[in-house]
Amino acid sequence: MPSTVEVIYMILIAGELTIGIWGNGFIVLVNCAGWLQRGDISMIDVILVSLAISRICLLCVVSIDGFLMLRSPHEYAQSKMITIVDAFWTLSNHSSVWFTACLSIFYLLKIANISHPFFLWLKLKVNRVILGLFLTSFLTSIIISVFLKEFSWNHFNVNPKENRTWEFKVSKAQSTFKVIMLNLGALVPFTLCLISFVLLLFSLFRHTKQMKLYATGLRDSSTEAHMRAIKTVVIFVLLFIMYYAVFLLVTSSFLIPQGELVLMFGGVVAVIFPSSHAFILIMGNSKLREALLKVLRCLKGFHQRRRPLVPQRILNARRKKSTQESLPSPR
Repeated sequence: MPSTVEVIYMILIAGELTIGIWGNGFIVLVNCAGWLQRGDISMIDVILVSLAISRICLLCVVSIDGFLMLRSPHEYAQSKMITIVDAFWTLSNHSSVWFTACLSIFYLLKIANISHPFFLWLKLKVNRVILGLFLTSFLTSIIISVFLKEFSWNHFNVNPKENRTWEFKVSKAQSTFKVIMLNLGALVPFTLCLISFVLLLFSLFRHTKQMKLYATGLRDSSTEAHMRAIKTVVIFVLLFIMYYAVFLLVTSSFLIPQGELVLMFGGVVAVIFPSSHAFILIMGNSKLREALLKVLRCLKGFHQRRRPLVPQRILNARRKKSTQESLPSPR
């Protein structure tokens, strides 16, 4: 029988999983529907769809991993399932971060105005550059996940006498360190996102300065595009820092005798990153934002049509009562 804390954990994970799959699935459906209507595919749509699919996979893997560790930690740690799940987690995690880096660089090349020759060349070849980075990032994610699968997790020993807590020998910490170092490879795309953010800020500063000199107003379309891209990148950076801080905490909790609560807390916080960032992308993209508003209007209209109608006899009784109350009382 699960404890109260475990029940709360399962409810939170199920809710976050539902919200995350709904948001990322919405991105996939809207873009795929657009492809069928237009008959062509844009680079931004490819990145968004790939990012959403990787986030859905990441949500499922994190949820399955947390559920198995919670319900049957001893059997899970001694089986090959933990290696397979961790390899899929690494693939989906690195793909998600790399695709986000591709999106940040795409925003940079499409929006920023930098007069450097190399940047201008990248801007002219934006589709080829992003496509090459996209394919390279996906191949890199596969290679890292394959390398991670080679490491054995059989050194994770569970002591069933202490309420399913994790206990590890200090001599086996080296393998855990290797796992951490492999997953810290996501710092490369994270650095690319930071560089994109800095260059977008630099471009916005220059653009704002030019607008002040020519006195043509500060809130033009270019400024709005800069602000939307910067907000998207900043929110990703903050969520990513929180996500990897929790990842390091959970990995370190394997060395703590009473680490079950840390595992549950880390699982709940880790799912926030792929779940919430989907809605940031939706609100930052005009096509996705309009589609979401249209869906909300349809749901509102459907809800209003489903409201129970007041029977006519009740309406007549209310009118009669109000009429009698409005008449002067007899003296």
